[in-house]
Amino acid sequence: MTRDTDTPPAVTRAGTADDTTLVLRIDGTRPLSAESVAAVSALCDDAEDRAGLSTVVVHVSGAPDGPPADAPAVGLVSKWERVLRRLERLPAVTVAVADADCGGTALDALLATDYRIATASVRLLLPVLGGATWPGMALYRLAQQAARAGRIRRAALFGAPITARDALDLGLVDELIDDVPTALSAAIALTGSVSGPELAIRRQLFLEAPSVLFEEALGAHLSACDRVAQRTGTEEVS
Repeated sequence: MTRDTDTPPAVTRAGTADDTTLVLRIDGTRPLSAESVAAVSALCDDAEDRAGLSTVVVHVSGAPDGPPADAPAVGLVSKWERVLRRLERLPAVTVAVADADCGGTALDALLATDYRIATASVRLLLPVLGGATWPGMALYRLAQQAARAGRIRRAALFGAPITARDALDLGLVDELIDDVPTALSAAIALTGSVSGPELAIRRQLFLEAPSVLFEEALGAHLSACDRVAQRTGTEEVS
């Protein structure tokens, strides 16, 4: 299905006032498209070219208004999931700002970021298509990230909304806020002092921890510790 050229794209890059912040806006009401993939990919290219010297801010809002006429092609979904994986592994801090209902591509992107602030009106929604919730990787990330996965069973199986308070209690968002600009500035200040490449290493160690045995994880953690020791001039202790 082709997209009406008069309709705004689902994902857009936004201009910034400085060279240290990259901004992406994702409208979850719009269906997934090749343009969405290209926009996120371009942002990832830019962040990677800056060698971790930037913060990525992702504004997400909107959810599909009922099931789409057609499900997206599996090939397009695969490209989208791969570019979200790039976003999730960037050598840069990623901060999400969520407002109102968030579903579809908006929910996908929210769950791939490092630090998440949300307004009190937020509801996280898994789209329903073909008589059941969409089985994309948002389902996987919700189960992996929720502090008590059993509490999202109704959302995962039946599409029940996850309210802002529940999202905070479950660790799916980091804080609920009223003043978005002030909270965003504080979040960037909090995360901005962290080295992007070093953050990427710790993020990977953290994400892999639930599925890796201690013996297998030890080598990667020791290697990361050795990087810090060499960078700070710490002498090795036998």
